Amino acid sequence: MPPVLRAPLVVEFPFTRSLGPIQSAFLTGLRERTVLGVRTVDGRVLVPPVEYDPVTADEIRDLVEVGATGTVTTWAWNEHPRPRQPLATPFAWVLVRLDGADTSLLHVLDAPGPDAVRTGMRVRVRWASERTGAITDIACFEPYAGGPAGPPHPHSGSFPEPVTGIVAPARLDYTCTPGRAQSRHLAALDGRRTVGERCPSCRKVYVPPRGACPTCGVATDEQVEVGPRGTVTTFCIVNIKAKGLDIEVPYVYAHIALDGAGLALHGRIGGIPYDEVRMGLRVEPVWREGTRHPDHYRPSGEPDADYDTYKELL
Repeated sequence: MPPVLRAPLVVEFPFTRSLGPIQSAFLTGLRERTVLGVRTVDGRVLVPPVEYDPVTADEIRDLVEVGATGTVTTWAWNEHPRPRQPLATPFAWVLVRLDGADTSLLHVLDAPGPDAVRTGMRVRVRWASERTGAITDIACFEPYAGGPAGPPHPHSGSFPEPVTGIVAPARLDYTCTPGRAQSRHLAALDGRRTVGERCPSCRKVYVPPRGACPTCGVATDEQVEVGPRGTVTTFCIVNIKAKGLDIEVPYVYAHIALDGAGLALHGRIGGIPYDEVRMGLRVEPVWREGTRHPDHYRPSGEPDADYDTYKELL
């Protein structure tokens, strides 16, 4: 049995969003060292501000300026900061109720250790040296010995050159362990073979194998080699070129039922004009040197499959 595989997996993309008038004013205010909240109909001040009252769902636009000092309401110590977190040294995640606010803001506190942090301690904003109109314009909070600031006061929310949109990078780091079933599947692909597993109850062959039948809920262990040829069951024509993908559009992406498999898998169709791809087209894999998966599938030259032979796999 091949060893169970492990590999790092990173899911990363930029999340781009436009800002409404409230969020625009809040982030632009941070750029200008001003913290804004919004006052609800019943007089509560929400920081960070939102556009609709979370209790009544009323639209709220009454902006107010609150203090850059506040009180820690709860906290958790982070001994091992991860890459791209606000501080590279150990810090505390804190909820801070800024002076004049009725809700708490999540950020980080720069403190020498957990013994220096407590609920109820006074803190103040440490502003970033370079500010662009983002929550990171607050570099962190730091301990503060002073008393509370005055009450919130109205603010127009108007600033020169307001921030109207943000790009927030999203990143998730995983260690992917595919398990024994998929490890065997990947090991077979190294030899340009496609292997699935058969359910002992319903007798369907699942490719890629999952270690258990999703229909019957029983473990699968019997390995079955399928393909290499198969049948196009359904397909779509892709007209938008993906960033970083060296494939000219338009091209066809299809569900392909490999011979002997109990469900279809995904694959690109090549070697044929995109407008000649059809349901029932018989195809075979094309491999590139040094790759684990087929690069694409091309027509095998066989007659088209009869609809009744693949209709259950649509």
